Amino acid sequence: MLYTMRLNIVSAEEELFSGYIKSLQITASEGELGIMPGHAPLLAALTPGMARIVKENGKEEVIYISGGMLEVQPNCITVLADVAKRAKDLDEKAALAAKRCAEENIHLHQMDVDYARLAIELSRAIAQLRVIQASKRKR
Repeated sequence: MLYTMRLNIVSAEEELFSGYIKSLQITASEGELGIMPGHAPLLAALTPGMARIVKENGKEEVIYISGGMLEVQPNCITVLADVAKRAKDLDEKAALAAKRCAEENIHLHQMDVDYARLAIELSRAIAQLRVIQASKRKR
């Protein structure tokens, strides 16, 4: 039985993580997914949220993922993220401002408001705040 599997998280800008892990919890369009060694092959669309990684040494790391694709193979997980950032690289004030702005625009009820775009902006801001809070709890 395998106890670890390889994880690669890459965005258009950089490779954020490459190493062996015990488990991965990640937000997909179907909901939260938990992936451990021996998981069945899977391909899933990712939505704004966090990737919670338990490394092979038992230490935990959280990464913000704005969306993308997840591929699970027998010994390897690949995350192709639209945008991915470590919690320490997120700006809490900017995320709070983006959340507040999206909420205000949603409540304006103007005819020319693109509610789908605002919902995406709101979900990204909330996901960033969740990653920041999870990182603070971990410390």
